[in-house]
Amino acid sequence: MRSEPYRYVASDEMVGAWSELSSAERSLLDEVNQKIAARESLEQTIDFLFEATARTGPSDRISLAFVQDDARVVSHYTVAAYEPVLLKKGYAEDLSGSSLQAVIARGTPRIIYDLEQYAQERPHSRSTRLLLREGVRSSMTCPLTVEGRHVGLLFRSARVRRAYDRRQVALHAAVAERLGQAVEKVYLIEQLRTANRAYSEMLGFVSHELKAPVAAIMQNAQLLLEGYLGELTTEQCARIERMVAKGNYLLGLVNEYLDLARLESGGLGARPQSDVDFVADVLEPAVDIVTPQIEARGVRLSRHLPADRALVQLDPQLLRIVLVNLLSNAVKYGNEGGEVRVTVARDPDALRVAVWNEGPGFPPSERDRLFRKFSRLQVPELLQRKGTGVGLYTCWRVIQMHHGRIEADSEEGRWAEFRFTIPQPLPDSSASG
Repeated sequence: MRSEPYRYVASDEMVGAWSELSSAERSLLDEVNQKIAARESLEQTIDFLFEATARTGPSDRISLAFVQDDARVVSHYTVAAYEPVLLKKGYAEDLSGSSLQAVIARGTPRIIYDLEQYAQERPHSRSTRLLLREGVRSSMTCPLTVEGRHVGLLFRSARVRRAYDRRQVALHAAVAERLGQAVEKVYLIEQLRTANRAYSEMLGFVSHELKAPVAAIMQNAQLLLEGYLGELTTEQCARIERMVAKGNYLLGLVNEYLDLARLESGGLGARPQSDVDFVADVLEPAVDIVTPQIEARGVRLSRHLPADRALVQLDPQLLRIVLVNLLSNAVKYGNEGGEVRVTVARDPDALRVAVWNEGPGFPPSERDRLFRKFSRLQVPELLQRKGTGVGLYTCWRVIQMHHGRIEADSEEGRWAEFRFTIPQPLPDSSASG
């Protein structure tokens, strides 16, 4: 009669096996506790387990997987005594219909005594086929549980059949019990990173896809206004001008989100240049971009500039983004027909730039909301004007990349000023970019 290729180990069987653990095995558990308490990385802890368990019994492969959405197992980390490892990080398999589903449902370990025989019973198991190609012939699997929640699975495998007895299973289960909380923390961090990466990619994709059609609409509207397609009535011109104004707003929004997506994905890193003429290469191009907005609101723009050329070390492309945002905000949130003032100073050790505007300003209580992603000042008059809270955050990121500082002051009801300082020359870590 052929023996079963695998079985689930009941909890009462484990109790008796605890007393059979050797002093070396108990010492291993103590070391695992110490490493987790010392907040060593999960990978370092698994590496230690691999080396230590090899001294207590067969251990050719140890692997850790996360349980995702209670419906899928995703491989996170593997260490093995052989090459190649075919079942790698990122490998995913649904729990439904898998024997791992029973491991989690029972909350107890599973031993596979003979992986080849197991594969005959489960011929559609892709993970089993990969493990067989690696040479694995037996394994143990334990659920990793935190306060009743299943967060992962710990696998230990050998390249010989029937490598594990109940004492080895008891040790494996004890290790899994200690690893649960450490695994959950790493899993949550990885989920946040994945979500943030997906958000940045989606943000960049949507913004990029919107930019071209919006720009085309704006171009066609401008052609209509200039009479290239025939004379328009006064009412038609007024409607198209309103369409252009809304299109300009939407295009500005798209550019803000594109800048943010490129910054957060690492695609817009600082590439400083030496001897950049700040006024000619940064300020004036930014003013050109904002000029339609300045003219539409009847704003008076004044410049207070150094007598000599302000030659600086920075990334002109990134600083143009900052100036466009600060000037655009000064016009948008300032008084219609009011003044916007730009001041540039080149000190021996720093570049100092300020953008001031007449307008409602903001109260001191709202200052902490500035420069935070998607955060808008909760001032009724400012909330009536469209904004996203993206632009100032992008400015902050760019100035941070230049090891600088950006801040704001205001006298509520009268004015607001945003200013930044960039050290000159830049620290070596920036200058090398």
